[in-house]
Amino acid sequence: MRRILVTNDDGIHSPGIHALAAALEGLGQVVVVAPLTEASAIGHALTLRRPLRIETFGTRRYAVDGTPTDCVNIALKVILEGALPDMVVSGINKGYNLGDDVTYSGTVAGALEAALLGIPALAVSLGQGGLPGTDFGPAAQVAADVAEAMLARPLPSRVFLNVNVPPGEPKGHRATVQGLRNHETSITARVDPRGRSYYWIDELQCDWHDHDKSDYVAVREGFVSVTPLHPDMTAHAQLGLVEGLDLPIRSATRR
Repeated sequence: MRRILVTNDDGIHSPGIHALAAALEGLGQVVVVAPLTEASAIGHALTLRRPLRIETFGTRRYAVDGTPTDCVNIALKVILEGALPDMVVSGINKGYNLGDDVTYSGTVAGALEAALLGIPALAVSLGQGGLPGTDFGPAAQVAADVAEAMLARPLPSRVFLNVNVPPGEPKGHRATVQGLRNHETSITARVDPRGRSYYWIDELQCDWHDHDKSDYVAVREGFVSVTPLHPDMTAHAQLGLVEGLDLPIRSATRR
């Protein structure tokens, strides 16, 4: 029987992960290993400076007090005792992970870690998934359909999928690229009752650039966005430019 590892960054109690796990049961045995508490926007962080603990929340349902990347590694080395699953599915995230936001996303990082370890993987996110009473059913079915297609026709090594689902019933699927937007953050400075400064970081509403193949345009028009990603961040087209730089070679001087 196939074994599918499910994780997320919204935590073990998120309704999105429960809907996802239920939808994937038809493809094999599902094991859920998720953060104990919400770990959104934590990216590909790995916990190295404190111990990690596992809590059990039912049959094949576990929580780790760490990041999505921690969860994948603890799942493989401890819970699954070194046996690689047939697939890792991360989500369903409460809100989109589009464009450059994939670099912040713990949801995407769960799938990225699996890809680095040679395991087929996908991340799935739902627009407006954080609203009360959100129906994760359509997004869960999309995730199951994409997972089944990937199992039938595996992607190249280290390539994984980032899937974004619009609210309601999708019109279909589109193969997409990462969207591009003007990136800007806001810093709010405040002072606590003891006179010490503290700061809140927030993300401003930024304009997206229209591109027929972008993930943003796909979900805006009601389609599921399916974007192939890989961990190689090399700008291959610019290697010649770097090779042509006249870089001096300097010797370190002791003083």
